[in-house]
Amino acid sequence: MFESAEIGHAIDKETYDAEVPALREALLEAQFELKQQSRFPVIVLINGIEGAGKGETVKLLNEWMDPRLIEVRTFDQQTDEELARPPAWRYWRALPSKGRMGVFFGNWYSQMLQGRVHGQFKDAVLDQAINGAERLEKMLCDEGALIFKFWFHLSKKQMKARLKSLKDDPLHSWKISPLDWQQSQTYDRFVRFGERVLRRTSRDYAPWHIIEGVDPNYRSLAVGKILLEGLQNALKAKALGRQTNIAPLGESIDGRSLLGSLDMTLRLDKNDYQEQLIVEQARLAGLLRDKRMRRHALVAVFEGNDAAGKGGAIRRVAAALDPRQYRIVPIAAPTEEERAQPYLWRFWRHIPARGKFTVFDRSWYGRVLVERIEGFCSQADWMRAYGEINDFEEQLHDAGVVVVKFWLSIDEQTQLERFQEREQIPFKRFKITEEDWRNRDKWDAYSEAVGDMVDRTSTEVAPWTLVEANDKRWARVKVLRTINEALEAAFKKDKK
Repeated sequence: MFESAEIGHAIDKETYDAEVPALREALLEAQFELKQQSRFPVIVLINGIEGAGKGETVKLLNEWMDPRLIEVRTFDQQTDEELARPPAWRYWRALPSKGRMGVFFGNWYSQMLQGRVHGQFKDAVLDQAINGAERLEKMLCDEGALIFKFWFHLSKKQMKARLKSLKDDPLHSWKISPLDWQQSQTYDRFVRFGERVLRRTSRDYAPWHIIEGVDPNYRSLAVGKILLEGLQNALKAKALGRQTNIAPLGESIDGRSLLGSLDMTLRLDKNDYQEQLIVEQARLAGLLRDKRMRRHALVAVFEGNDAAGKGGAIRRVAAALDPRQYRIVPIAAPTEEERAQPYLWRFWRHIPARGKFTVFDRSWYGRVLVERIEGFCSQADWMRAYGEINDFEEQLHDAGVVVVKFWLSIDEQTQLERFQEREQIPFKRFKITEEDWRNRDKWDAYSEAVGDMVDRTSTEVAPWTLVEANDKRWARVKVLRTINEALEAAFKKDKK
């Protein structure tokens, strides 16, 4: 794989000086058009052999282009804040917005390679990391991002020659870092695992570019031309508005639906409700104070029909707890800042640290519900969102986050009665809007979307709980009991 990057590529100074002005001008024009259109972000991943010119090349790109639109990020040792969250959290926070470029040193490939080279884990874990990187990049590209992946290469002989030259030069010996010496000892393992990673993760939507790093003129022009061609092609494709057509999901052939199978007659009388509510609230309070909670975070997702009682259920959960233990995140239409990022970005920002609890009042499932029904995203977008959401929730689970998801379901008649009640009671009128009434006309479409959502995203690590919510008392107790059971199950697994 690296043979062509070890043959001694070189560009003479005269040729280099003649080509650079036109390349710089074209890069600046493409960068300006990217800023003006603001249709997609650009992510540049920098990896490869130490001493192959990674830093020098990025520095030069900042000179050639407008550095105000380039964010260079280095991901070193994880901080305590980062260790308390899923591994991808640190990268999601640093994603460039549309119209900007982000350059990532020490990215997800650096982490997996260093860990495998130094024996921190075996091949199976590396393969999992590779699969995770593929899924992440596929999602980012599907969201419109343009990803460049550069591997800067030196042969073993070239690397040793560079280290010897710098060591013998008193003016430049400071350029040799401990990582350079370390990699000189592990070169063979690094290249072997690097080849495996590149082979598995070079895809048409995010291919690897291997750059020989010996000659600075060659590597600079090579990287600059690859960036220019990729930017120009992406800008042209976005201007044409290309979109993939995907066949729609199938409908039930017998007319039966998941929500239609729920027993909506389930009830609790007032006395039973009060007794069970107190028991479950006390149980939850104890679980969140349990020392085993230090290994976990808790995320509760609340979705449901309009007027199904999500707010009331959330209040009963919160009433059991110290306000310092939890946070409620209401999700509305995305802001301009949020629209400039992949849709999961705004949810990654609110993932709790270990020992904490976050409630999402509406959630990432808006992509396969509201956005699907209202046409706010393409069919291709919401179709692929099922896999992206499953991957997102699996990452949370693997990091110790307990994910509990509720769909609060009511029938059409109950919803009508609650709408009418809200209109008649002054302090409840703010809860009813024209949009709520319009959504009733799309009842069947939403029911079908909910069925698809549950079928495709109710997993072992993050199952859906369908709550029969015609009776608010029944719904509130079921919600609390489900959260408690999920926490107890997680604590029990810790012992194994």
